[in-house]
Amino acid sequence: MTLHTIILAAGKGTRMKSTRPKVLQTLAGKALVKHVLDTCQAVESDGTVLIYGFGGEMVKADLVDYPVTFAEQAEQLGTGHAVKMALPHLPTDGKSLILYGDVPLTQADTLAKLVAANTDGISMLTLDVANPFGLGRIVRDNGKVVAIVEQKDATEAQKQITEINSGIYCVDNALLHKYLPALSNDNAQGEYYLTDIVKMAVADGITIATIAPEYEFEIEGVNDRIQLANLERTYQAHQIHALQLAGVQFADPNRVDIRGSLTCGQDVFIDINTVFIGDVTLGNGVQIDAGTVISNTTIGDNTHIKPNCVIDDSTIGAGVTIGPFAHLRPKTVLADKVKIGNFVETKKTTVGLGSKINHLSYVGDATLGADVNIGAGVITCNYDGVNKFNTIIGDNAFVGSNSSLVAPVKVGAGATIGAGSVITKDSPDGKLTLARSKQITIDAWTRPVKK
Repeated sequence: MTLHTIILAAGKGTRMKSTRPKVLQTLAGKALVKHVLDTCQAVESDGTVLIYGFGGEMVKADLVDYPVTFAEQAEQLGTGHAVKMALPHLPTDGKSLILYGDVPLTQADTLAKLVAANTDGISMLTLDVANPFGLGRIVRDNGKVVAIVEQKDATEAQKQITEINSGIYCVDNALLHKYLPALSNDNAQGEYYLTDIVKMAVADGITIATIAPEYEFEIEGVNDRIQLANLERTYQAHQIHALQLAGVQFADPNRVDIRGSLTCGQDVFIDINTVFIGDVTLGNGVQIDAGTVISNTTIGDNTHIKPNCVIDDSTIGAGVTIGPFAHLRPKTVLADKVKIGNFVETKKTTVGLGSKINHLSYVGDATLGADVNIGAGVITCNYDGVNKFNTIIGDNAFVGSNSSLVAPVKVGAGATIGAGSVITKDSPDGKLTLARSKQITIDAWTRPVKK
């Protein structure tokens, strides 16, 4: 059986008050529609047709890395009309999931159950809610679904129904090819309702299967900034709840954001106002202090990240101490027991076992051996305005404060660089190298005085 996915993403999202299409607004740092597309990949869809409208070129440009077939809905004539735009790209056999670019959090497991439930032609997600106002109602007869009635078309009795239609379906492609061309817009909205395919299927004697999602947020859509913010907090709480159950301690679960995937070992502590972006892995006993932002990084056991650090695309060993106010830029690799102090910046740098860069230093495009000590204010001068050059510092080297290492340059193993030096040539192993002018005192000099 082949499984395709149809994603409706043509809406403008007027209430967002944005120049960007609604489906490109972000939740947990990722466009709404990308959440849906990632779920499609998780359920191993054989092909995805995305229906676009407003801002179509922006949508296409933003989704260039996804294997998507685009189909335009030039006129907004309803959900049934939107799905109809997919028919030229849809085989007549197999099944299709019908999803929405502004309903980002439907779980892959839920969709797998929805596909499995479709044994007679159509299955759909439904849910009992406390306040169904404005939503399509599921009308049943002796327990069987017989129709879906929209709010504006519902009778008073039908408005009392609390089981609502999520709009998410799994439908045999043969039925889509049969029913969609036959849809009518004879209703209060003057639109082609996708829900009418249920009525047609019932008339053909097809039993409509229904399942409920595990979480209500799985069917929540986004229409304005308030709904988007509320769904963001719901999603964050869901992720953090799962981590708490796994043993992670949060100082305040309401003041942490996970914008990607966070994997933690045992006895991890995460303080307030921390943000995790992309794929982040924390080993056992890791402590993340307040105000830290970590992106696409792996951190080893018993490492302590002090407050207000920014760490991006780095690999950090065990027993490391970083910060406060450190900035680890991409391709930083720290071995075990390294110390990176306050206001230190690294970039594309490998630091060996037990080495220290404690204060106010910039070390970029460099390789440091084991037990190296970098003094305060040291910088690697790695850029000549056009090209980047490497600095190599051997094991047990000591670089005195306020020194500049002008790359390409090598500091030998066990070497010492005197404070305040500008090193432009390789320094030998085990030797003291100085590069500074002789200190003099001018007796006759007088400090200028303001007139």
